[in-house]
Amino acid sequence: MKRVILLSALLLSQFGTSQLLKTSGKKIVNDRGENVQLRGLGLGGWMLQEGYMLKTADFAGPQYKIKEKIAELIGEDGMNNFYKAYLKNGITKQDIDFLAKAGFNSIRLPMHYNLYTLPIEKEPTKGKNTWLEEGFKMTDDLLQWCADNKIYLILDLHAAPGGQGNDVNISDNDKSKPSLWENEENQKKTIALWKKLAERYKDCPWIGGYDLINEPNINFTGKNPNGTDEMSNAPLWKLQKDITAAIREVDQKHIVFIEGNGWGNNYNGLIPIWDKNMAFSFHKYWNYNDEPTIKAALDLREKYNMPIWLGETGENSNVWFTELIQLLDQHNIGYAFWPMKKIDNIAGITNVKTTPEYEKLLEYWKNGGEKPSKEYATKALMQIADHYKFNNVEIKNDVIDAMFRQVTDSSTKPFKNHQIPGKIFATEYDLGRIGSAYQDKDFINLWVSDPAKRSEWNSGQHMRNDGVDIYKCNDQVTNRYYVGKTESGEWLQYTFTTKAAKNYSFDIRYSSSKDSKIRIETASGKNLATVSLSSTGGNENWKTVSAKNINLEKGENKIRIVFENDGVNLNYFEIK
Repeated sequence: MKRVILLSALLLSQFGTSQLLKTSGKKIVNDRGENVQLRGLGLGGWMLQEGYMLKTADFAGPQYKIKEKIAELIGEDGMNNFYKAYLKNGITKQDIDFLAKAGFNSIRLPMHYNLYTLPIEKEPTKGKNTWLEEGFKMTDDLLQWCADNKIYLILDLHAAPGGQGNDVNISDNDKSKPSLWENEENQKKTIALWKKLAERYKDCPWIGGYDLINEPNINFTGKNPNGTDEMSNAPLWKLQKDITAAIREVDQKHIVFIEGNGWGNNYNGLIPIWDKNMAFSFHKYWNYNDEPTIKAALDLREKYNMPIWLGETGENSNVWFTELIQLLDQHNIGYAFWPMKKIDNIAGITNVKTTPEYEKLLEYWKNGGEKPSKEYATKALMQIADHYKFNNVEIKNDVIDAMFRQVTDSSTKPFKNHQIPGKIFATEYDLGRIGSAYQDKDFINLWVSDPAKRSEWNSGQHMRNDGVDIYKCNDQVTNRYYVGKTESGEWLQYTFTTKAAKNYSFDIRYSSSKDSKIRIETASGKNLATVSLSSTGGNENWKTVSAKNINLEKGENKIRIVFENDGVNLNYFEIK
C-alpha cells in the first residue's frame, strides 16, 4: 500500500506539467485541449507470449502450452525460474527510454490477468479475488519509466480470465476450462481487476487509458467461430458497459477504449454509448492502406462523435508501415504497432536473436528424438531469457526509419558510413522508401484484402524488413547475409564517399545458376557499366568478376546496381 501512495503522490505532483488525456468530440486531447495523435508500440510478448513469438507455434500456441513444454524439460521450478528471468529482462527502463528516443509517445501494455490475480479454479475461496503483487509491480515500474519519458501508458487486458475468444493463442485460452463468456465468475473477476487497476492509477496523468478487452473473437449466435458475422454482440457490450461502470466508481479521469468482436472490428448491435470519455479501438492487418479499409472505423467516429484509435497493427513490410502511417496521419488516427520483441524478428523495431541450443529444443519439441538433458535445456532457455535484455537485442533501424522519417521524407540515407576504397556488402543498401532506396517486385503482404497477394516480402526473412530478399551467406568473406531472389528490373542503391574523382574498379562477388547481367548506374540513371555474370553453377557457389574504369565523383556518390535478369545473388562489391 505504501508503494501505491508514493507512486500516486509522485505522479500527482506532475499534474502541473502533465497532459492528461481525454476525449473531445472526435479527438483525443490533452488537458490544454491540444490534439494528441497517439504514436505507440504494443509490448507484445512480455506479459503474454504467443507461440509464434518464441517459434513454438507449430506445437504450442497458447502460453500455457508453451509452459507445459518447458516444464517437461526442466521441471516446474525450472520453468518458473525461466519466466522470472524472462519477465525481468523483457522490458526495462532502457527499453522505454529507447522507444521515447525513437519517437513513440505511447505504450500499449498487453496484460495477462494471471500476473494480477489467481484463476477462478485456484481461488482459495470461491467468488473471492486474490491479488498478486507481481503484475501490479511490473505495471508500476513501467508507468514510472513512461512518466520519466513523458509518454503515455495504455493498459490492455490481452488475456482476460477464462479467455475472450476462440483464437486461443491471443488470450492464452485453455478450452478445457470455462471461458470468459461461459462463466459469471470469470466476468466478475474481469470487472474486479479493472476496478482494482483504475483505483490504483486513477490519479496518474501518464496513464493514457484503459483498453478493456483485447480482440474479442467469439460466436455468441453466429456461425463464424471468431464472431465476424455476429449481428448483436449483446454479451460483449454488456460486459464492457459493466467494466466501465466499475472503473467510473473510482476513476472519472481516464479514457476507456472499447473493442468490437471479430478481433476488434465487429461493432454490430452497439448499444447506446454509456460514457462521455470513451473511444473506439479497431485493429488492422494485411490489407490495403486506403480509405475503404478504415471506412468502418471512420463511420463509427462520425456517427457517434467519438475518437477512434488503431490499437493494434503491424507484422508487415516497411513499405506497408510507411503507407499505413501516412493514411492514419491524413485522418488524425492514433496507433500502436505490434509487437516489441520476438525471436528471429524482421518486422519489428527489435530482434531477439536465437541460439543453436534453443533451436535444438525447438527441434525436439516439434519432431521428438533424443530428449535434451535438464542441464542442457536449462542453459539454452536461460540464454534466450538473457537475449531479451535490451543490450542484447538487435535494433532494427530500417523499421524505425520507415515508421518515422520515411513517412514525410522521400530522400535516402546511407545504411552506414561507406568509405571508398572499400568493400560494401549488398545488404547494406540505403535506408529509404521503395523506388528511392531500392526497387523490388514482392514488397508487401495483402492477403486479407486479396488472398492471392500473400507475400513474405523479404523471402529470406533476415536482417531487414524491406522488399529486398536477404538470405544467410556461407561465403568466405561475408557480413552473414546476401541479397537473393532478384528479378529483372529490381535494383539497390548505395551511398558512399570517395577520396578522389577518378576511375575505379568494382570487384563484384556474386553467384548465379545461369548467365546474367547487371548494370551499374548513378541514382539519376546514367549508365556507368554493364557487367556480364557467367553462371557459377548454383546459389552457394561464389565467384568474383571485375568491372573497370568506372568514373566516380569526389565526395558523395549514389550508385545503383540494376538486375537485368532473374536469379543473381549478390554478396558484396569492392571498389578500389
